Amino acid sequence: MKAYDILLEHQVKPSAQRLAIMEYMMDHKTHPSAEEVYAALSESMPTLSKTTVYNTLRLFAENGAVLMLTIDDKNVNFDADTSQHAHFMCKCCGKIFDFHSQVGLRKQKELREEGHQVDEVHAYYKGTCKNCLNINID
Repeated sequence: MKAYDILLEHQVKPSAQRLAIMEYMMDHKTHPSAEEVYAALSESMPTLSKTTVYNTLRLFAENGAVLMLTIDDKNVNFDADTSQHAHFMCKCCGKIFDFHSQVGLRKQKELREEGHQVDEVHAYYKGTCKNCLNINID
């Protein structure tokens, strides 16, 4: 799906800046912060500001076009993959990884069977990634 279609699907009016930000999010699965998106796009879009990037990402999150991740107490990161999945953050390198688990899906089904409505699920794990573990072993 293209960035333009995703924005329309989530009732976000497309503009050149919004399209560029959504395209960046779709092309970079690194869970970037607003600062990282700004740094990547500002050279090619001189009129872009950090405030615009942050407000745009917040708008995307409020409309369900991206996920807002608060896994780190100091930073807010964003994810264009809005499918249900969990996140793992390495405390050594700071990278955030996606992983898909059936545990959350089973729990949601149980809650629905009990009569509850689940609107959001956030599963965050923290530890040391395999790359950092290998570096520390050597």
